[in-house]
Amino acid sequence: MYPSGKFFYISAWVFIVFGLVSFESKSQGYVSYFTGDTSDIQTSTQPGFVLMGGSTENDEAMKWWLNKANGGDVLVIRASGSNGYNSYLFSELGITVNSVETLVFQNRQAAFSPYVKKRLAECEALWIAGGDQSVYTNYWKNSPVDSLINFLINVKKVPVGGTSAGMAILGEAYFDAKNGSVTSSESLSNPFGSRVSIGRGDFLKIPLLEKTITDTHFDNPDRRGRLFTFLARLYSDSSEPYFGIASEEKTAVCIDNQGVARVFGNSPSTEFAYFIQVNCENDSLPENCNPNSQLTWKRNNAALKVCKIPGTNAGTNFFDLTDWFTESGGTWENWFANNGLFFSNAGFPPNCVTSQFSQDEAVLIETYPNPVLDLIKVQSQEEIIEVRILDQMGRVIQINRPGQNLFEFSVNHLPKGFYFLEIRNIKERIFNKKFQKI
Repeated sequence: MYPSGKFFYISAWVFIVFGLVSFESKSQGYVSYFTGDTSDIQTSTQPGFVLMGGSTENDEAMKWWLNKANGGDVLVIRASGSNGYNSYLFSELGITVNSVETLVFQNRQAAFSPYVKKRLAECEALWIAGGDQSVYTNYWKNSPVDSLINFLINVKKVPVGGTSAGMAILGEAYFDAKNGSVTSSESLSNPFGSRVSIGRGDFLKIPLLEKTITDTHFDNPDRRGRLFTFLARLYSDSSEPYFGIASEEKTAVCIDNQGVARVFGNSPSTEFAYFIQVNCENDSLPENCNPNSQLTWKRNNAALKVCKIPGTNAGTNFFDLTDWFTESGGTWENWFANNGLFFSNAGFPPNCVTSQFSQDEAVLIETYPNPVLDLIKVQSQEEIIEVRILDQMGRVIQINRPGQNLFEFSVNHLPKGFYFLEIRNIKERIFNKKFQKI
């Protein structure tokens, strides 16, 4: 991270270990606020994702997320505000971390800064603050930032979360707000209006949020009709059904690496998360989703099936994203629209199990031992075409092309630390595994 020692100087600012300091790089377009130990450490992290609805953070959800960093370095990225997260994440929640740094982006140029790229690659947890998702997509999409966030998600496998606009960009599909926000009534009256601006498949890639769009602040104002319209547009545009996840303010959805989404809220007050899917029981495409026309998507008054789950302090209620059916603590609703008007009523779970994942049989990949001193083995049920070793920065440092099911190679030459294997098999499936060199 920085040279070790008590002090480190940049542009006349003094960095004090365990203190809050800041520096501004006007030439590269960002401000940094730093709290904690300036020495970089590497920890064994656990993947996990937090979808926070906005307003004040839910402390228990944030503890769930921080614990997965295993004492490492936490990075907050945003495009407005300042250091509000630093002391909260570093000391107020009671979870030990090595450091917390907030990077405030002032323009797109900051996404190409060597310092910003380095800090993203090194962190053990990433939080995307609230703000304006149009700014985030403008600054980060198709830049080193989105590449590195995807590296953190899919290769390094660190916990990642976001609130408000930070949550809104985590789905495969996302409302980009490039023409401003849009209300439920406005989107229902014309699902192709200029403000109904949706991106898909070209930004962040969380496998558990494949074919999924998220929405926030779901109770203030009422955004059910808006998300309903987004799902109608995605279905009409792609001919594929999409899923939706929404959080009310002060509610958080915490998704573990098994696809279990736990809902945290400040009970006994009632706060909800919503898990929304196209009704698999009926012919499902919208009856009328056209430009300059009011949206009609009825399908027997049950176009969408929605599981509404209240949050609890301990996150005991959950929804399973691997089958989009199994849940605990929820109630089911039917959503539909007729001539630009949104309706909801009590419903039942769908009669068919649906999933956003391929039904292809999983292929077993094993790598061992871990930690490893010298030889590491890779074994697969199908032929291994290529094995790449990546360092913590995501750089490829070794490539092997074994062409067989069982393959071993030496890592004795590598310095001690954490690395990643990117394994490609004969069917072009890619698997990522993390290992420690001792």
